[in-house]
Amino acid sequence: MAAISSVSFASLRQASSERRPTPSAFGSFATSAFRGPRFRPPKLRSRKVVQCVAATTDVPPTVSETKSNFLKSYRRPIPSIYNSVLQELLVQHHLMRYKRTYQYDPVFALGFVTVFEQLMEGYPSNDDRDAIFRAYIQALKEDPEQYRCDAQKLEEWAQAQNANSLVDFSSREGEVEDILKNISERAQGKGNFSYSRFFAIGLFRLLELANATEPTILEKLCGALNINKRSVDRDLDVYRNLLSKLVQAKELLKEYVDREKKKREERVESQKANEAITKCMGDSHFARR
Repeated sequence: MAAISSVSFASLRQASSERRPTPSAFGSFATSAFRGPRFRPPKLRSRKVVQCVAATTDVPPTVSETKSNFLKSYRRPIPSIYNSVLQELLVQHHLMRYKRTYQYDPVFALGFVTVFEQLMEGYPSNDDRDAIFRAYIQALKEDPEQYRCDAQKLEEWAQAQNANSLVDFSSREGEVEDILKNISERAQGKGNFSYSRFFAIGLFRLLELANATEPTILEKLCGALNINKRSVDRDLDVYRNLLSKLVQAKELLKEYVDREKKKREERVESQKANEAITKCMGDSHFARR
């Protein structure tokens, strides 16, 4: 499993095309359903207290409400081979977003943006792809511009790093270094932190951009951030299965597009032939007169 940390996304895509995903490859993203605090009905004498607590509790929206918000924001049809994976992704993201310990951070954003770009690569329209991204994030009541800006900020920073400087962020000053320090502190228990697979993919993207491909670097970075490397390794394997599904879906899309293009060309040729026959018959009739 540790070997996953030493390959690029391109290698993951190549490897994923050689293996078929298991039925749980993508679905396992969503295995951890939202678990709020268990509520026990109080005794009647506590009715006033219960009403106060209920009034101040922030009840998260349901998965159905989030999906409905997305569909209201983006009303155009999405090709089914993109839409099926996108809807699964939205369900997972909802469960992460409304976990009690969730707190947005740029590494999480980088991970999601990376997955989204992989999913939507080759989408027929760039404008539609951007509109889908905005509708998706807004359906989760978050800011799509913040996701994009933070992901770009981390990508630019990582491109200027090497293996040593990437791991040694805690001893240096800077905007991204402060972000990583904050994550490290929260992951250590000094605030809200909820590890997720998007976070794992964000870490891997940082390593890839810094050309830090040695297997030990991911372990050191996880240690510096107080993240369990075993969880990261496991989730990168899940991501590989996700890429496998995307490869197969895009192959199906290409076959469909090619097939429809051929049908259109055949219809055009048939129409031209019919027009030529009609014109020829008309000329022949005129000549006989």
